[in-house]
Amino acid sequence: MSESKSISNKKPFIAVGALVLLIAVLAAVYAAFGAKPVAGSKAVTIEVISQSQECTVYELKTDAEFLRQAMEETEGLTFSGAESSYGLMVDTVNEEKADYNANGAYWAFFVNDAYCQYGIDTQPVMDGDIFTIAYTDNNHQHTPHHADSHH
Repeated sequence: MSESKSISNKKPFIAVGALVLLIAVLAAVYAAFGAKPVAGSKAVTIEVISQSQECTVYELKTDAEFLRQAMEETEGLTFSGAESSYGLMVDTVNEEKADYNANGAYWAFFVNDAYCQYGIDTQPVMDGDIFTIAYTDNNHQHTPHHADSHH
């Protein structure tokens, strides 16, 4: 008798354990495949200033933690470069290549009018940030301006 009693006492614990496991599995499935918010939680602006000083402005809502992901999510913005130990070194934006070896040209990255302190892979993205990607060479220098006076 005492043997069957101990077995019957374990059954509710097994049932509770299985229920907890089932809830965890369902939560994981919902997290992976459930409804996702359409817009991200951060409003970000990305400005691209070309060699001809044309300014293209992109507004996006994103959940990106870092600038590279936000750039990848930006419709109409294209970029490429070489992967390095510091992350992607961007040399081409919107099909325009900055060739440092030819004329000292590079793409300068700013966040809220200050030089980005990190590469695009690790540059944090905060709500309200304004990123400027400016073609820079000996003839074209981007001068930081106040965030409230866009190009």
